[in-house]
Amino acid sequence: MGIVEGKESIERCGGNGMVFEKIHLRMEYVSPEGLRLDGRRPMEMRQIRAEIGAVSKADGSAIFEMGNTKVIAAVYGPREVQNRSQISNHALVRCEYSMANFSTGDRMRKSKGDRRSTEISLVIRQTMEASILTHLLPRSQIDIYVQVLQADGGTRSACINAATLALADAGIPMRDLVTSCSAGYLNSTPLLDLNYVEDSAGGPDVTLGILPKLDKVTLLQMDSKLPIDILENVMQLAIEGCKAIANYIREILLENTKQLEYRRGV
Repeated sequence: MGIVEGKESIERCGGNGMVFEKIHLRMEYVSPEGLRLDGRRPMEMRQIRAEIGAVSKADGSAIFEMGNTKVIAAVYGPREVQNRSQISNHALVRCEYSMANFSTGDRMRKSKGDRRSTEISLVIRQTMEASILTHLLPRSQIDIYVQVLQADGGTRSACINAATLALADAGIPMRDLVTSCSAGYLNSTPLLDLNYVEDSAGGPDVTLGILPKLDKVTLLQMDSKLPIDILENVMQLAIEGCKAIANYIREILLENTKQLEYRRGV
């Protein structure tokens, strides 16, 4: 599994009496036994793990892991708006996304402030704004910082999940938890929670963010095209992943609350 399945085609080109062959090879992302490269089933998520309170000086913080992807988020606020021209009856939400120098190993890392980082910062901010009850926090600002410590696919989803936990840890009022997960379509098979190799295969993939209790979509990004019936299957798979993450986050928050009560002698 994961090795070359076979030759798809052979191209021949001649030059100076020499013949070169270009062999197009097809990667097997799902084995005949129904297993992916990392041993998961198509509808199986990677192991998730979370920790609250990772940054002591922040108002709220969290680490969120999805397989080998690891993200840290820190929230500061609500606090006084730094730019008085931006004061309004709703809280100002700001977000900054970055990747640690060591997060991608030997893969090329773009510098801070590049177009991709700016775009992901905007995506996370808009996704979180859909959940935060900004009207309850007038004339204030909330700063969300997320950094990818280790990247192995699904970084946007991990950032959103980490930010949700950090906001909850900071006590920011929200309509519902925002959770995110990806799903794709490779080897004619819908796959849940893509890792880096699967995400880089060039197949269609969807990144979804939802408010699970309210049953509302806050983020939908898709690369490439899919027939509507397949898209529905892939989206439903991503929704199930989001709901599973929401249940896990609720468990983490409940356990954290119990620990705080125990320390306070409640």
